[in-house]
Amino acid sequence: MKRGDLYRVAHPSARDPKRSRVFVVVSRQVLIDSQFSTVVCAPVYSNFHGLSTQVFIDADDGLKHASSIHCDELVSLPKSSLTDYVGSLSALKISALNQAIKIALNVG
Repeated sequence: MKRGDLYRVAHPSARDPKRSRVFVVVSRQVLIDSQFSTVVCAPVYSNFHGLSTQVFIDADDGLKHASSIHCDELVSLPKSSLTDYVGSLSALKISALNQAIKIALNVG
């Protein structure tokens, strides 16, 4: 598992109406490689509003259709739930992801 990997998670939460949702791992690699049981992830939605906290992704990233990563909705997920690998973001998309997270968290 590495930063920028996309995984489909079954029943991600009681509030989520979807049976499964794709998430992208956004934790730093040292945490991913550690013994901690969870990692920080951002959900992927099929809608894209053009917000600076959203990153557009599509079939080039392993998805069936155009979607967006929503960095305003970061969640902690158990590593054990990240088993259905979908794809991995390119270096360019990871750079865009980094910028969107900075904006979402209001950090320099």
